[in-house]
Amino acid sequence: MNLPADLWRRLPVALRELGLYGLASAAALAVDWGLLLVLHGAGLNYLIAAAIGFGAGIAVTYLLSVSVVFRHRPIADRRREFAGFLGVGLAGLVLTQLLMALWVERIGLAPGLAKIPTAGLVFVFNFTVRRALLFRAPRASA
Repeated sequence: MNLPADLWRRLPVALRELGLYGLASAAALAVDWGLLLVLHGAGLNYLIAAAIGFGAGIAVTYLLSVSVVFRHRPIADRRREFAGFLGVGLAGLVLTQLLMALWVERIGLAPGLAKIPTAGLVFVFNFTVRRALLFRAPRASA
């Protein structure tokens, strides 16, 4: 008996997806944060660097979301699915920009540190909205 795999399979789908989405987001965050630090370190404005990093992170998250995380993809047209994913991502970018400006301009955090609370809040937003709008599993009949 493979206990960890057995426990994993017995978790509710939402918890499994949250865990996998967390791992996918961690990979995307590595790309996102890395680009923020490199580009800002090279002299680019932190908000522009954050936007570029976020865009690269969206691509990583989408690829992992549709290949590993979400088993139910009710939108048959993949262009529409990606457009919805991108739309949620753009809303997340607006939230990212507002939070980064808040932490950096008002609170005085360095951009690299400001990314920590920003990433956590945007993760919750993105997972919740994407799962509800794009990857909701069909409800079981009672």
